[in-house]
Amino acid sequence: MLLCTRRSRAHRPEQPGEIIEINKDLIAASSTPIVLAILADEDSYGYAILQRVRELSGGRMEWTDGMLYPVLHRLERLGHVEARWEVATSGRRRKYYGITSRGRAQLADEHRQWQAVDETLRGIWRALALPAPANHVVSTATLPQGA
Repeated sequence: MLLCTRRSRAHRPEQPGEIIEINKDLIAASSTPIVLAILADEDSYGYAILQRVRELSGGRMEWTDGMLYPVLHRLERLGHVEARWEVATSGRRRKYYGITSRGRAQLADEHRQWQAVDETLRGIWRALALPAPANHVVSTATLPQGA
């Protein structure tokens, strides 16, 4: 299992075991839209969010709770998410997070910003004839409706 707090590690599925470290600034910048998008789909708790990040990234991103919880607490302070305690069928108490209307508006804004960055970088790389990595997969995933 790949764990880190300041950097998320990613690996290329075509080359098992090879690890690419994602810059901490990229992780910090992408954490808000990732968490908000997951919560726009459904309310969730910390461990399940970590698992969902791994699943949605195709195993390329492994976040730790030490990275996730500060993001959740910041989003809660900003009014983008609300938290509540629930007792699972196992009897264990879990803190669930849900996106607010303010959080949905933030997610929509983040989505527009990331699209602009993505389009800009692709244009620059095309103009400068910089090829995409051979293993580059273009995502066709969209944010949940209402996001």
